[in-house]
Amino acid sequence: MVTSRNARSTTLALATAAAALAAAALPLPALAAPAGPRASLPAVAPHAETPALHDDEAGGDADADDPAIWRNAANPDRSLVIATAKQGGLRVYDLDAREVQSVPAPAAPGPDHAPGRFNNVDLVHGLRLSSGRADLAVTSDRGGDRLRFHRIDRDRPGGPLTDVTDPAAPPVFSSSQEEIDEQRTAYGLATWTDKSTGRSYALVSRRERTSVALLEITPGTGGKVGYRKLRTLDLPAKFRLPNGTSWTPCGEPGELPQVEGMVVDPANGTLYAGQEDVGIWRMRADLTGKPELVDKVREFGVPGTYDEETEECVAGADPGYGGSRLSADVEGLTLLTEPDGDGHLLASSQGDNTFAAYDRELSDANEYEGGFRVTAASSELDGSEECDGAAALAAPLGRTYPNGLLVVQDGHDSPGDGDRPSTNFKFVDLGDVRDALEEGQ
Repeated sequence: MVTSRNARSTTLALATAAAALAAAALPLPALAAPAGPRASLPAVAPHAETPALHDDEAGGDADADDPAIWRNAANPDRSLVIATAKQGGLRVYDLDAREVQSVPAPAAPGPDHAPGRFNNVDLVHGLRLSSGRADLAVTSDRGGDRLRFHRIDRDRPGGPLTDVTDPAAPPVFSSSQEEIDEQRTAYGLATWTDKSTGRSYALVSRRERTSVALLEITPGTGGKVGYRKLRTLDLPAKFRLPNGTSWTPCGEPGELPQVEGMVVDPANGTLYAGQEDVGIWRMRADLTGKPELVDKVREFGVPGTYDEETEECVAGADPGYGGSRLSADVEGLTLLTEPDGDGHLLASSQGDNTFAAYDRELSDANEYEGGFRVTAASSELDGSEECDGAAALAAPLGRTYPNGLLVVQDGHDSPGDGDRPSTNFKFVDLGDVRDALEEGQ
């Protein structure tokens, strides 16, 4: 079987059965049996969707990727969804999924350099700035290898977001503009505030590498915001299988299995990181200690050979060591945190268009507790396919979403506009997700 680079993991997932890992010195916690065939998972339908984005010149090279949900504590009905559109910058939506602001990504610093490209977004609440406390949208700018910060002021004329990035903010991983242009740059993102110190951090992964960096977010003068790198952790790129062989996910020459989807559980400072062709890792958010693999993709262990002529990976026989809930790529990770402290880690299983739910409690070893699909509500309101990013907020959001909200990216919005690439975000009532998870148990 042959797969393209962009669809490699998805096609492998459809053509190969379970495959997986026994990584040396990385213990796997016990996992419960899956709830049944993936096709039989319960379905939920979205209540609304954002306008389509088009990744072409006419559409401003905008491509939906990752959302975050900001709750307006004073007036929950006026809460917002802030989402990345890659080279199209940021989009801000109200709870009816209507666009209220479009923020462009930074222009290229020169004619031969990469322009800004906003990949992932997360929030920091109540950061103490020189201008007063503020909620911030934090974005990984893959094009510039930097973090960008936007202050959130819901009623500000011209739109709720204001760029407060310190102009002196350094590249996260690169040492020169030439290295930035190679685009092994800031990619996945999760924010975290340490309850014991009140300090806020960002965890940033690196494109085409296994690295995750810990950055402390630092207020500057004039209400600006910057950061400093504290440490970096590299996840494995090669794994020892039970049959004694070594395995590395197939990719272009020099390309290592990257991380994108990440989320931190604020209750215990635990980072969950999705290594796309590998599985979900659990580790301390300060990047100390030893990472543990919570679950793995079905394709883990399946050998692949990169064909330079076709620029495709050819999959070999499945040795049968894999997981049973996730099909590569594992993508958007988010927490469904209930008021009583219970909840779930939700993961986008991009290869089979489903979502997997794991117990949030470490004492239960993040036990698998079911899954669901986001399917069409009507011929005009479709579901979610090949989902990149997701965000859940288990808090009342006014009359529109009194049970909370789940926002998921849709990689193939339909009905589309002819041959134009079309993506957007789906808004799902979190009460429907809870019901689906209960149904699947």
